[in-house]
Amino acid sequence: MTQQSNKTRGIIIGGSGLVGGSLVHYFNKCCPDNIEILSPNSKKMSLANDGDIKRYVAHWKPDFIVNSAITAIDSDPQLAYTINYIGAVNLAKVALKFNIPYIFISSAAVLPSGKDISEDQRLRLEPSLSNYAKSKLMSELTLQRMHEQDGLDFTAIRLAIVYGKHDHKIQGFHRLLYSIADQAMPLFLTAKGVRHSYTNAKKVPLFIHHALKNRAEFSGQTYNFADSQPIELVHLIQTIKNYLNIKKPRNIFLPLRIAKLGAGCLKLLLKTLLQIGIEAKMPAELMFLNQFYESQTLDTTKLKHSSFVDPWPEKSIYSRLPEIIEYYISRWETRNLISGFNDEFCVTRKDIQQFVDTPEELLRQIHGGEYSPFSEFAELEEKQDQPKNL
Repeated sequence: MTQQSNKTRGIIIGGSGLVGGSLVHYFNKCCPDNIEILSPNSKKMSLANDGDIKRYVAHWKPDFIVNSAITAIDSDPQLAYTINYIGAVNLAKVALKFNIPYIFISSAAVLPSGKDISEDQRLRLEPSLSNYAKSKLMSELTLQRMHEQDGLDFTAIRLAIVYGKHDHKIQGFHRLLYSIADQAMPLFLTAKGVRHSYTNAKKVPLFIHHALKNRAEFSGQTYNFADSQPIELVHLIQTIKNYLNIKKPRNIFLPLRIAKLGAGCLKLLLKTLLQIGIEAKMPAELMFLNQFYESQTLDTTKLKHSSFVDPWPEKSIYSRLPEIIEYYISRWETRNLISGFNDEFCVTRKDIQQFVDTPEELLRQIHGGEYSPFSEFAELEEKQDQPKNL
């Protein structure tokens, strides 16, 4: 990669998401190399406008592009096609023109169900696929073609079910956690023995950084990127349930045919509500209802045989579960997104509780110096007042 003023510059698309946010944080705060990161929003650079992309890239002259942008998994065909596919290809064309590496974040949604699914076992491109899966699969196929015919330097990274903190959307694993915490899952919507692969969001930036520094090995390649051990969905749900000390879901398993019947009835109800002016949407994850009852585990042999070394091979979703649960429960309670939950789970800070119950007393204590939420600024002033050693 070329360097400008001894600093490598990269563009990360989708920096506000779980994966993109992890990338931005890593390169800005944790990366040992001197790398400058730009993460434009859609107002600065629209993926649907190739002119926008050309102008932005020509102005900033990056050394690499990472595309982690996606639309919601239940997006309409136009949005999924425009952002997930056209946007991905537009970025690839610009990367090809400027001869820089292009890292594309793909998804296990392009893979069939089954055990130990390898990188070459893609689904067939068919109309019946979800808009999300279709757009990701088309992107992979086009990028591979551009690599073979035009020499595009790209790496596609297929993620399984991603877990981590700081995700503003409630989807994927976080939708499962949300449903359990809100006690909206009365029964098990799965079957015993169903296992899935999971991806630790904190590991993704490390792999991308390594792949960028070793282009000869990783260029033109697709990798399944997931934890080495798949997880049984039933056990994961029971672990969350026990951690939260709640009773639901009950230890009753709802058969798939009955779950589909229930989903169909809900769909009819929402259509009826729409006719009387009440707009509501089906939970996006119901698109993948079959996957709750089918295993999908990714074969990571290719990743293990690469030069990338997993820094935390022993870590799994269970390792991060306590911090993830505490982070999201606090967030959702603060935003009043969950109801009927155990209020003693998250201990509210004294000043915040006073803000809720006795704001006048809190203000009196602050003004009287009995409590100082601004102590860090006082410490800063003291440091500035200290004489400097010459």
